[in-house]
Amino acid sequence: MTEPLIFEISRPGRCAASLPECDVRPSALPKDLLRDELPLPEVSELDLVRHYVRLSHLNHAVDTGFYPLGSCTMKYNPKVNETLARLEGFVATHPYQPEWTVQGNLILMYELQECLKEISGFAAVSLQPAAGAHGEFAGMLMVRAYHLDRGDRGRTKVLVPDSAHGTNPASTAMCGFEVVEIRSDERGNVDLEDLKAHCDEHVAGMMLTNPNTLGLFDEHILEIADIVHGCGGLLYGDGANLNAIVGVAKPADLGFDIMHFNLHKTFSTPHGGGGPGAGPVGVTQALAQFLPGPIVVEEESDEDEGPYYSLAMPAKSIGRLKAFYGNFGVLVRAYAYIRHLGASGLRRVAEHAVLNANYLRVRLQDTYPLPYKRTCMHEFVLSGTIPGAEGVRTLDIAKRLMDFGFHPPTIYFPLIVPEALMIEPTETESLETLDAFAGAMLKIAEEARTQPEMLHDAPFTTPLRRLDDVRAAREPKLRWQP
Repeated sequence: MTEPLIFEISRPGRCAASLPECDVRPSALPKDLLRDELPLPEVSELDLVRHYVRLSHLNHAVDTGFYPLGSCTMKYNPKVNETLARLEGFVATHPYQPEWTVQGNLILMYELQECLKEISGFAAVSLQPAAGAHGEFAGMLMVRAYHLDRGDRGRTKVLVPDSAHGTNPASTAMCGFEVVEIRSDERGNVDLEDLKAHCDEHVAGMMLTNPNTLGLFDEHILEIADIVHGCGGLLYGDGANLNAIVGVAKPADLGFDIMHFNLHKTFSTPHGGGGPGAGPVGVTQALAQFLPGPIVVEEESDEDEGPYYSLAMPAKSIGRLKAFYGNFGVLVRAYAYIRHLGASGLRRVAEHAVLNANYLRVRLQDTYPLPYKRTCMHEFVLSGTIPGAEGVRTLDIAKRLMDFGFHPPTIYFPLIVPEALMIEPTETESLETLDAFAGAMLKIAEEARTQPEMLHDAPFTTPLRRLDDVRAAREPKLRWQP
């Protein structure tokens, strides 16, 4: 590694802080808290600043380069939303303050609930869940509560397509349901015959991502909803890919009963590194009473007084899922993003995301196998099995992309595509950036045929070369020890 550890640049006696003389009587620390050996680094302020600035430059970020990471929307998020989320009135609020002192916060939450209802077509929304998978878990709890409330205790199965996000079966199983996998057909849709074969009186519901993880809009979504509803089940929407249809189609109109929103993906908030997020859930009127709470409600008031907002638990709520009221800073960013763009702006986001993805798809599909030859939504999935380069794998392609200055896309997902390369350019990338990425991919394909050993050894320009990914995941060294 080119940058030494801060412990390695440490020199005895140097200090990055200069504290004023203490003007109160010192108080001794308890002896049991004192340590003789505390190997903290000793560096000057300048060395400290330079060290961490250099480290920050070793990271690839959406602010410094293209990030075509499908499935997790590492999109550009307007910096003004960061400023708004840091306004003193928001960050200085204490969650135990009385309602009447935080009316501004509650207005924002209420209006965000209303915005999400309008965008999705659902009757009610709760902002409680902290992330997408948390929203899935909330959704499955509501599915269970709905059936139990009707006295129907025989519904034990949840149907999940083979193209689903891995969190779908996990959320299903955590709620005590049996996971039943449904095949995809030759066009990447849910296989209707397989779906019908598994629909019976034991089906509690189905979890479906639309557009799915192949980047394809299911051509039979209305029929799927009818089949699932026909056997008494509920249709859950994994909203991870809402970015492709926001402002264009409303999930409730497509037949979904429940859906979670990934505010951190669709509606702004930088999410590289894993958080924080927000996964509000929207439901139809029949399920509104089961929403996790509290939710924000507008109370009736006299005409002379302004509206008053308070927190309330739905009548048969599955309960509270998050301490206090969710990740509030993410809610502020989402509200700012939605209000800034408006209805027409949100639609343009979806249209540009789909346009960018299809531009790249067309430029690459004659070189990299495209398993499902259809117009895609905001992402598409290629295979890294390049004809004439049988010894090269998708991992080699991803590693080589780093040498061209691009973050690799998601690889080996979805599982139903051999050597999968999931590419999601997002809506804000320019034509020049898309062309540069396509050019790099085409160059790598040429190298794969003529110089496969180069791809096997890539990357060459990163601070560290080819890492042992498995060992890095299973044996991470997170603490320095002398």
